[in-house]
Amino acid sequence: MTRTSNCGFAYLDEGSKREIRRSILKAVAIPGYQVPFGSRELPIGRGWGTGGIQLTLSLIGEADVLKVIDQGSDDSVNAVNIKQFVCASTGVETTYDVEKATLIQSRHRIPETPLRNDQILVLQVPGPEPLRVVEPSEEVTKRMHGEGDYVGIWLSLFEDLIRHGMITAPCNYPVEVEGRYIMSPSPIPKFDNHKLNDAQCLYLFGAGREKKIFALPPHTRVKSLTFEDVPFAVETFEDRTCRLCGASGVYMDEIYDAATGQSYYQCSDTGYCRVRRERAAAQQEGTAHGI
Repeated sequence: MTRTSNCGFAYLDEGSKREIRRSILKAVAIPGYQVPFGSRELPIGRGWGTGGIQLTLSLIGEADVLKVIDQGSDDSVNAVNIKQFVCASTGVETTYDVEKATLIQSRHRIPETPLRNDQILVLQVPGPEPLRVVEPSEEVTKRMHGEGDYVGIWLSLFEDLIRHGMITAPCNYPVEVEGRYIMSPSPIPKFDNHKLNDAQCLYLFGAGREKKIFALPPHTRVKSLTFEDVPFAVETFEDRTCRLCGASGVYMDEIYDAATGQSYYQCSDTGYCRVRRERAAAQQEGTAHGI
């Protein structure tokens, strides 16, 4: 895509990008720790991914290939607008194929395809503080993190378990990082939580409104909070297949067809689904030509 913006490369001034990169380095050095940073103003309303966008703008280079997804989709309004904004000031190449991307920005999903150690995944985070459900004061939550006081989180999970017979949180399920900090993984479905543990890629989390950055460097130990006698459970799609590509064992969206009165399932990760279909079509074409 051709660069069209009159501002500097990647919109932010160089001083702002250096300051954000320094905060990223600190976050990488202390996995799970929330590093405050001077969140900049962008031509996008706060709460619409400004934290993730600032990380992307601070890291992206001319040789990068960018992928942006919103709840698994490459074609949602949020994903398309972010791609257009970043590309207008950088001119970088974009892709829907996660294997071709070097820098991936996501809202509420982690791609189905395992990421490599030369890739960075940036997650947009609306609420970075896992203790906010039990403590409204920022000063108090900082002290609680310092003291490792996470009784309130455990108690909220226990109350949910007692009330409903199961822990009902479908997303943003808290995780323990390297046996130290409890972290919000952003509103990814808990189906994706296992992808955080011992991953090869670098995960970066940006909260523009809350002015926080935190990170999971490669091969970090990440464990979803769970009680000894209550195993951690996620959504299961074992008996479902994607109506478009035939995939199974991946996170799927249930879509209701009002015309037929039936529901069907398809991959939440649209790029993964598209690549599977393209490869299947190429294989069929090759077979037809005797290749």
